[in-house]
Amino acid sequence: MASKKDYLKTEIHHIDIKQFDVVKLVESFSGMAFQARNLSRASMIFDQMLRDTDCSIILTLAGSLFSAGLKDVVVDMVENNMVDAIVSTGAIMVDQDFFEALGFKHYLGAPNVDDDELQRLHIDRIYDTFIDEDELRICDDTVRIVADSLEPRPYSSREFIAEMGKYLEAHRPNSRSVILSSYRKGVPIFVPAFSDCSAGFGLIQHQTSRQKHVSIDSAKDFLELTRLKLLAKDTGLLMVGGGVPKNFAQDVVVAADILTTETRMHKYAIQLTVADERDGALSGSTLREAHSWGKVDLGREQMVFGEATITFPLLAAYAYHKGGWKLRHENRYNVPLSSQSSVLARSKT
Repeated sequence: MASKKDYLKTEIHHIDIKQFDVVKLVESFSGMAFQARNLSRASMIFDQMLRDTDCSIILTLAGSLFSAGLKDVVVDMVENNMVDAIVSTGAIMVDQDFFEALGFKHYLGAPNVDDDELQRLHIDRIYDTFIDEDELRICDDTVRIVADSLEPRPYSSREFIAEMGKYLEAHRPNSRSVILSSYRKGVPIFVPAFSDCSAGFGLIQHQTSRQKHVSIDSAKDFLELTRLKLLAKDTGLLMVGGGVPKNFAQDVVVAADILTTETRMHKYAIQLTVADERDGALSGSTLREAHSWGKVDLGREQMVFGEATITFPLLAAYAYHKGGWKLRHENRYNVPLSSQSSVLARSKT
């Protein structure tokens, strides 16, 4: 009979974009066809975004990205000033990033295994990767510990994730973590569907044990990111996958019309996706379609239909080795929660 150790033995390794100069490769794609040419153009647009010093860059993340080995790509983007704000699913930030920051790992697996045996052994499968369910429950409980330490009131996910970064700074300061790096660099992270992950289980534990408790205010998330858009003025989107993060980041342009009549559409937009637009689904809806809603400007937008474990590190490595990020200044849109004059609480003047 197999044991848990028989399955959880080979760790996922996160790719290091700093080690691979793919500039010539990606630029050579421009003379090809299909998605090679699209990826080349998207990479050049991202480099153009980075060189536009008046542009703030919003990265959106959906799918099982960090469990697949892409965590360090985003850590390097944060630490090298290639992104100013992140909008993500909860699973990526909590079940994958925060989970690994606590010292746990994802493991190489296979899709054709006995899932009944995995369930008996408390092993969760994400296609061809494995994760220890018992360790994931420790992650859930750590979210509870963070919530228990806070003043009972509604928080935006940005505020709560900053507190998770503060927790890591105190308890796991050497972790390789997007949450921790973003906390240190002042990069806000928004998770609009925050309870749809391990955070939800931790918050259930917190709320059922206390009469006065922490809650997550998703409307506050929307307002904060909308005000960030107004402060930034020019913005570019780099969207990996689709879903709620994609729609949330695009919708702030429309929401900004409530606060002012001088809103600019997102100046740049890139989406890496495998979804199809023909069924009207959000993840595959094109950026030209988003223009009809007044969300994305045309001329500097590019769809890339390809799987993110291939397309994302190529695009990010291209932009890293081109070096346009060296020209950028830090926006530090996130600020300590103790501040009485939060950058995100200011209205456009």
